[in-house]
Formats: sequence, structure tokens, C-alpha cells
Amino acid sequence: MSLRPWRDIVRRKSRQIMVGNVPVGGDAPVTVQTMTNTPTSDAKATIDQIRRCEDAGVDIIRVSCPDVESTAALKQIVRAVRVPIVADIHFHYKRALEAADAGAACLRINPGNIGSADRVQEVINAAKANGCSMRIGVNAGSLERDLLEKYGEPCPEALVESAMDHIKILQDHDFHEFKVAVKASDQFLAVAAYQQLAEMVDCPLHLGITEAGGFVSGTVKSAIGIGSLLWFGIGDTIRVSLSAEPEDEVRVGFEILKALGIRNRGVRVVSCPSCARQGFDVIRTVQKLEERLQHIRTPMSLSVLGCVVNGPGEARETDIGITGGGNGTHMVYLSGVTDHHVQDADMVDHIVKLVEAKAAEIDAAEAAQQIAAE
Repeated sequence: MSLRPWRDIVRRKSRQIMVGNVPVGGDAPVTVQTMTNTPTSDAKATIDQIRRCEDAGVDIIRVSCPDVESTAALKQIVRAVRVPIVADIHFHYKRALEAADAGAACLRINPGNIGSADRVQEVINAAKANGCSMRIGVNAGSLERDLLEKYGEPCPEALVESAMDHIKILQDHDFHEFKVAVKASDQFLAVAAYQQLAEMVDCPLHLGITEAGGFVSGTVKSAIGIGSLLWFGIGDTIRVSLSAEPEDEVRVGFEILKALGIRNRGVRVVSCPSCARQGFDVIRTVQKLEERLQHIRTPMSLSVLGCVVNGPGEARETDIGITGGGNGTHMVYLSGVTDHHVQDADMVDHIVKLVEAKAAEIDAAEAAQQIAAE
């Protein structure tokens, strides 16, 4: 039993597949995905956007391949970026063949939607020949007509049946390197569908609340839906779908994982909502710190509280803490212990320097441990 068992999450056992060089499922870390929104045929714009997502920490990137110009550009895109590329294919099986040959690490395709058994076999052969995995992507907004007629509306049973139909096609062709999503914009529907599917299959599950909305509303819906499933132990890779920039989706995805203690990257900020007791402008300070600390990848914690009511208690639990005091003078905590004071004018710059120094210290210690282990 762990020291804090109320934080424990027992993860569903799934088999592991590879998306390029990134493992998904099994005991691999839960990965964070996003999707580009530039025209894929514009290789430069797409590469630039992917690099911004890489800076934000993305593990896997999906690009849409609706036409031959897109798959032609894919080869250049794959060579220019560090993360594996998923080619998003709908209906046109030739785009899947082209994408596999161009170096896509994974094909997002529903085998039941691409035509005859011969076409399905061609796509599977191309995937096997090029080492591609696949993602079956069921969506409540595009369910098959026969399932809508059978169930009357999108429901968990309909999404799961659609997924199982597509899974059977791949398994009948002896293809097992796949993951599955059963997404809906209704988080209740999506959560129920994923829970049902998780009981029926051992493949990795790709989580998402599709068309979740704008940055604020979509983040809330995604945190509830994706977060609930992860808390249940369900999910091997996630994509937060927002009407926002892809790099923002990545940041929200990592924040969901950090909040659950599943995966840590960068600075976890603990901050108060502020009130009349605050000794400094907490809201603006946190905004500045979050912006200036985006480059930190080392997992660590920072508390920013405006007064001494909860400030000292929170600071004891974080790597670095700042608690508001009187007359523009504030207390700085290092490793949970009071250390020194800082003035208003210098506070943000000072905290940034402390965080950067702490990150360097942690990185150096980890590097020394690795050398010693070798």
C-alpha cells in the first residue's frame, strides 16, 4: 500500500502497441496527442505548428490527409519533425496507402468505411509493410446508418458495437497493432462508451471528448470526461479537442495528467484565488509566472499564495513557495522551509530564477544517478 492510498489509480491492463518509437498501452506512460489545423499540403506551415507542439511536450501528432497533395507533403513533414505522425484518413483508401509509404507511424482509419475487402487488405498490407499501427476512431457524430436505425440515436451501445465491428475486420485480417477511440461531444455518452469497451477488449484506448468547445468550456468538459476515465484507470493516450491552438490542447492534456498524478512535466503551480488579504496581486503574478516558466520541463512544484492563512501550509508541500506579507515584503520558502524575503518589484524575476536553478539542480542529480547506475 502506498503512503497516500487515496491517490492511487489502478490502471486497466492493456496490450502495448508502437506508434513510431512511442509505446502506447501496457505500462507505458499515458501519451498526449493533438492534431494540426494547417493545410497539410503546406508542409512549412504544418512543420512550424508541429514544432510548437513539440516545444509544449506533445508525444504524437495527427495530420489530416484528405487529398493527394497532403500525402505528397507528408514525407517532408515526417522527416522534419521529432514526434511520430498519425495520418487521418476518411473513406479514401488510396490516401492510406500513400500515407503509409510516406512514413506515417499510424493510420487513423475505420476499416469498415473504406470499401471492399480487397481495399481493406491493401491498407493492412501497406501498414504491415511500413510498420504502421492503426487507430479505429468511432465518433457519435458519424455513426453508421444501420446502427442509428437500430438504436434510434447515438448511445454507448451503438458506439461500442461500431468499434467492435471495425476491430473484427482488423482481427480477421490478422492485424492487431491498433488502438481504439469511442468519442462523443457529450461527456456522459463518451465516458459510458469507454467504460463498456474497456471491459470487452485489451487493446489500448485513445481518450477524447470530441468537439468539446472553446478553450474554457472545452477544457472543463475534457477535464471531466477524460479525467474521470483516467481516474478509473482507463486510457492509454489522450487528445483534448478544443477550438484553440494545438499547442494549447497539449498543455491542457498535460495539466489533466499532472492533476491526477499520472504524469508530470514542468511546474505544477498551487495558487490561491486571491482575496482582500493578499499581500500582492496573485492573479497577475501567477499569469506572469506561468507564461515565463513554460520552458521548464523538469517536474517540480511552486506555491503562490497571497497571505499567511494557507500560504505557509501549502509552501511546506512544494519545492518553492511564496507567501504574501505586509509592506510589499514577502516570504520565500525553499523545500518547504522559510528561507528569505523578497520585495514586490523583484518577486517575479526572483521566483523565475529560483525555479530555473532548482530545475537545473534536479536535472543534474538525475544525470549523476544515471551515470552511477551505468
